Amino acid sequence: MFLVRETMFCKPGKAKPLVEKFLAMSKLSATTRMPKMRVMTDFTAERYWTVVSEMEVENLQAFEEMMSGKGMDPEMGKQLEEIMKGYHDLVESGRREIYRIEG
Repeated sequence: MFLVRETMFCKPGKAKPLVEKFLAMSKLSATTRMPKMRVMTDFTAERYWTVVSEMEVENLQAFEEMMSGKGMDPEMGKQLEEIMKGYHDLVESGRREIYRIEG
């Protein structure tokens, strides 16, 4: 099992709109086989306006397939695309971390 953590450093004042996008994406993906997403904001962090999302995946192949949209209903793909439209305007930079869950 792996934990995938996406850390986004938002432009000033743009964390809330990104959180709203991630929560909408999480709600939509809950209706499918996609893993549950946890969305967090900084209380104290490396930088202000930090948004973190985490999900657990069975293996890296499953993550790769999910990211490529393999097996995704085309209508859901359109909905996800609409939800995330313009998210680059909210973010300055980000990073992805993947951890093996040991226990």
